[in-house]
Amino acid sequence: MAIIAHVDHGKTTLVDAMFRRSGLFREGQAVEERVMDRMDLERERGITIAAKNCAVRRKGVKINIIDTPGHADFGGEVERALSMADGALLLVDAAEGPLPQTRFVLTKTLEAGLKVIVVINKIDRKDARPGQVLDEVHDLFIDLDATEEQLEFPLLYAVGLQGIAKRELAAPDEDLDVLLDMIVEEIPPPVVHPERPFQMLVSDLGYSDYLGRLAIGKTYNQPLASSATLIRIDAEDATRPLKVNKLQVYEGLSISDTAMVEPGDIVVLSGIDEVHIGDTICTAESPRALRRITVDEPTVAMLFLRNTGPLAGREGTHVQATKLGERLKKETLSNVSLRVEPSADLEGFLVSGRGEFQMAILIETMRREGFEMCVGRPEVIYGTHGGVRTEPIERVYIDCGDAFTGVVTEKLSLRRGRLVGLINHGNGRARLEFSVPSRALIGFRDELLTDTRGTGIMNAYLEGYEPYRGDFPTRYTGSLVSDRSGAAVPYALFNLEPRGTIFISPGEAVYEGMIVGEHNRDGDLDVNPCKTKKLTNMRAAGRDDNVILTPPHVMTLEAAINFIRSDELVEITPKSLRIRKRTLKAVDRKRER
Repeated sequence: MAIIAHVDHGKTTLVDAMFRRSGLFREGQAVEERVMDRMDLERERGITIAAKNCAVRRKGVKINIIDTPGHADFGGEVERALSMADGALLLVDAAEGPLPQTRFVLTKTLEAGLKVIVVINKIDRKDARPGQVLDEVHDLFIDLDATEEQLEFPLLYAVGLQGIAKRELAAPDEDLDVLLDMIVEEIPPPVVHPERPFQMLVSDLGYSDYLGRLAIGKTYNQPLASSATLIRIDAEDATRPLKVNKLQVYEGLSISDTAMVEPGDIVVLSGIDEVHIGDTICTAESPRALRRITVDEPTVAMLFLRNTGPLAGREGTHVQATKLGERLKKETLSNVSLRVEPSADLEGFLVSGRGEFQMAILIETMRREGFEMCVGRPEVIYGTHGGVRTEPIERVYIDCGDAFTGVVTEKLSLRRGRLVGLINHGNGRARLEFSVPSRALIGFRDELLTDTRGTGIMNAYLEGYEPYRGDFPTRYTGSLVSDRSGAAVPYALFNLEPRGTIFISPGEAVYEGMIVGEHNRDGDLDVNPCKTKKLTNMRAAGRDDNVILTPPHVMTLEAAINFIRSDELVEITPKSLRIRKRTLKAVDRKRER
């Protein structure tokens, strides 16, 4: 079972409740919330980033559960997870209804021909509207050309946080036994063809310090014994022999050893030297490849370079370009939606993916591993059709207060967006629907939060490619660029405040070409943040006033990536974030202009 939904509709919380109901945890055992979110970044941000497997048992039936991400930038994880599933559990918030990522994951599920159980979650919310949401779900199925059989989906109402589920909205509350029973009754078991040979599609990779590389995937047709002789079929249909040290399957949150794997189960093969997601593992006697996992094309590319600044190597442990390239290549082994290739000047690497948020998560992960690097501004990947340049177009949904609909419409119209729908629920908030170029959304989320005073919610999904809609300004301000190296001085920063917004604190190390603030006007300005007050032997009539500085605007990683222009970079180390010009010396920048 793949559990699919939009961000924050309760997937991981519902999995927690299913664990408790299935008896996985003993009575009184202390268990963390969202136990499936094991990565530090997942717990800090409250989202699921990587799809993960677990298993529960109900009435003698083993149910493998795959918790999937809800953010559109991690769609590759959803496509990978669906390749292992026999059915899907679609969660929809009882107040928010189907949102863009709901459409994306449901499209992939219906294309795979999986049986879907719909769960309308969070029916205890004060603004819940389960009846209207059910109509919206039906409309979404029809809009996605679902078959008659898929339209007759089983339905449950639930409160995942409390472990409550029921078949009818007016019925008394029940526990999650009704959900587990519905999965056993409604989801078809794996299709087994005993006359065909054993096959396994590699859908995930892992690594163990004790067992080496792990290949994870669903098995087909025949049981697999630990003594079997296996081969691997790669993307070029070449076969290579495999030596498997151990067979393991999921039991609860952990994996356990087994001597035999039944067809349809998800198996973990350990000790394989080389394997890639999408490869087929089968017996040497009957080599036959399964259809490889296919994912949507990436829409955003970003340049990764080694840190070439004067402060390079002081805080990180991995600073060489070769180390950076090896780490990026390793990421592509487990993340099927990422692509890495050398940049045009061969000085760095061009990483292509689904969105700037996916890139930010990758950068933050590498930063915590001790890497130092510089990254450029995300750029959309253009296409061509009939000799005409095309660009990716997003369908954007913005939920905001009635008072902010005007400024949101104005800002997106300037970015070549088109308003295609407006729904007012009559509760003081409106939902606006736009068709917008993907390049217009880079950096727009922060601007939206400012314009709507922190109350705007934006969701989007890729709609397709259209002819290029034309240019538009992305930033109306310039940069305050340091013209020398040294330490920032309060006196200098105080006198720079009328020029713009300052990013650095007194005493912070700066160097020539480092951006220390945002200029109020268009165009860059070279400044001296190290200037001290000239002292003389003349006595002052009154003593000097203390300098009181405005607190600096501290950039987050996402904000810094969205702020920079094409000639600027973000310098990232395990301890610091700095914004700099790609060409550091002012003389060289002037020559380039």
